[in-house]
Parts: sequence; C-alpha cells; structure tokens
Amino acid sequence: MAKEDSSGNEGTKSETSAMSLEGGARTGEENGGGGGEEVVVTPWKVSGVVDYDKLIKEFGSKRIDHELVERIERVTGKPAHPLLRRGVFFSHRDLGYILDMYEKGKKFFLYTGRGPSSRALHLGHLIPFMFTKYLQEAFNVPLVIQLTDDEKFLFTQDPKKKLEDFYQMGKDNAKDIIACGFDPEKTFIFSDLDYVGTMWKNILKIQKAVTYNQVKGIFGFTDSDNIGKHGFPAVQAAPSFSSSFPDIFGEKSDLPCLIPCAIDQDPYFRMTRDAAYRLKLKKPALIHSKFFPALQGDNTKMSASDETSAIFITDTPAQIKKKVNKYAFSGGRATLEEHRELGGIVEVDIAYRYLTFFSDDDELIEKLADGYRKGEILSGEMKQECIKVLQDLVKQHQARRAEVTDETLKKFMTPRPLER
Repeated sequence: MAKEDSSGNEGTKSETSAMSLEGGARTGEENGGGGGEEVVVTPWKVSGVVDYDKLIKEFGSKRIDHELVERIERVTGKPAHPLLRRGVFFSHRDLGYILDMYEKGKKFFLYTGRGPSSRALHLGHLIPFMFTKYLQEAFNVPLVIQLTDDEKFLFTQDPKKKLEDFYQMGKDNAKDIIACGFDPEKTFIFSDLDYVGTMWKNILKIQKAVTYNQVKGIFGFTDSDNIGKHGFPAVQAAPSFSSSFPDIFGEKSDLPCLIPCAIDQDPYFRMTRDAAYRLKLKKPALIHSKFFPALQGDNTKMSASDETSAIFITDTPAQIKKKVNKYAFSGGRATLEEHRELGGIVEVDIAYRYLTFFSDDDELIEKLADGYRKGEILSGEMKQECIKVLQDLVKQHQARRAEVTDETLKKFMTPRPLER
C-alpha cells in the first residue's frame, strides 16, 4: 500500500504528470482496417476502439479486480451490481481507502453529475446513475448530483442556444435522474446556476491552487477559447469536497468523497486531487466506467442530434425495435453458412453488448455469448433478446418518470441536511 499523504488518501503529491495533452489519451494507433481513426479520449471527445488496459496505464489509475469486487460485497453485505461484476466499472482511484474508512465506521458521500445538452437522455446517460443508485443503497450514504448547465453554455458551438435553454434542460434531465430511484432523504440535485454561490469559496481556493499552464496542459485550451472555459474545471472540482455544501453537510465538514463517472471525466478529478493536496483537503476517490457504444459501434459517437445513434428513454417500443434491427452493428458473419461454421463475434456485437449493460440475468448473458460464438444463435435472435430487455427497461423508466412532479423535483433540488 502506498504511503498516505496529508489529505488522508493514498497516493503521491502530483497526478497530473500522468496526463496527455487535451485532458486525456491519444494512443497514436489506428483502429483495425485501413486508415482507421486515431483513438482519442478526452472530456469532450471519445473516438476509436479504446484499449482500456492501455488507458489505465496512461491515466495512472488501478484496475478493479475480482478481489476488490469480493471485498465490496463483503463490506456492504450485498451482491455486486452487474455493471461491477461484468467489468463495466473497471478502474478506480483510492477505492480501497474509501472501503478502509467505511469499515472503521466512517461514512463518505457520493458525487456524480450530468451535463444537460438535450431534453431527453439516451441509455448511455443512465449508466452512471444506475450504478450510483446501487452505491447509495449498498453503502447507505448521501449523494450530490451536479447539473453543469453553465458548462454546456460555455462549451456549446450552437449560437442559437441560450443560457436559459441549458437551465431548462437541466431541470428536465433532473426528473429523469430522479426516476432512477434515488432516496429523496439522501439525495441533493443542484444546478450550477442556482448553487454556485454557495460553492464559491471552494471554487476560488481551487482556482488559486491550479495554474493557467496546468489547465491549458490538462484540457488543451487555446487562446481563442472563452475565459469561462478556463475557469469551469474548478466548478466541477468543488463538489468533490463536502465543505462546498455547508447547508447539506455543515460548515466544517470533511467527509471523504467517491465519484462514479466515465473514465473520460478523469482529467477533471486528477486536477482536483492535485488541488486537494495543496489545500490539505481529502482527495476524492473515483470509480470509472467504460464507454457505452453507439448503435453503429465504437467508431460512431452517440449524439442527441442523431436519433439513429442511440436508444432514448423517450422512445416507443416500436422505435426501439426498429433502431436495434436496423442500426445495431452486428458481430455476425456475411452469410448464414459462415456464421454457422465460424460463429459470431460477441465483442463487437452491439445487441449483445447492450445486454451486458442492462440485463440482470448472468445465465442468459453467458448462454447467449456461448451460443453466438458457436454459431448456434444468429444475429437476429441476439437482437430480439436485446429488444425485449431494452423495451422493458425504457417502459419501466417512463412509468417512474411520469410520477415525478414539479413538487418532487423541488424537494430533491432544495438545499437541506441529508441523512447520513
């Protein structure tokens, strides 16, 4: 185990030295097939087929192994979430420290967020919230959820989008987040536009602890970027510290923080962990997820402006069926004869991969993978299994969403002490 630093977490003084420019990794490799796309992972762009082992090495995080999953089950007394068992959440920073503290009877809080860029969420947006709900229930801890409406306004390339548009999208997204089933007594959802004043003391401290050259190197900002972009990373960093929420946790609170997020958000929190060291605050711990693929596969980006790239939680059963059948990239062979002889490739088959994210049935997942590889299960049959699971998931979410009223939203977004 590494020597503990003054923040109370494992680790060394600086972590940003492990970062590539533009906030992430550029492997310099091409994807299979002539002239493939360079693999890029930043907070704003993910493209290409990601080698997660290489990403762990480049980012300097640690892999979540079987022993750590078993320890989580032992500590919580609950079975691990399928997303954890199946390696969707695959990497971490200081998760062992969080478990050490928890075993000593010391609580922590969860922090995750959403950048509201569309009124409707797609299934990929649900992944961190589904997993965070599991963490909240398993550890019985409070949660804060940041809506970065300010970020989306600062970074948008659409001159027609107004600040008020992002604020309203945040409110709409919050209702979908609530529909994931979070405990209202333990959950605070906030818009940066509403709450940034309360966090301002910590934001200023973070801004002073991070130099312009650091931010430029981490995030790849240029001289033509607006000045708001340069200041925003401190706003996303601030909720990592419980003292940013005096009306939630108390003025002198120093609770440890665990952040579930996709690994492309890691640059923000490497910067945060470095700032925490300088400010003598607890470094936030992180647990990273892999990326959720677009229907067309890893080389296509899911986009709210392209309805064919994703399943949205507003889609009808007919739309889900059509999208999966028509657009989901298949790992099947060119002909039926070849498929029967050679078997399918589950690693690239989107219908199968979606099932690994959203089906709770481990036996079904194993049976489908085995049958597909042997050529006993066809691509169309795999898609039918996927369609059933996704239709049921979306239907249930829509039913819960319909029950979220403005009054419910107000309760979640009102600052008040949370149960611990």
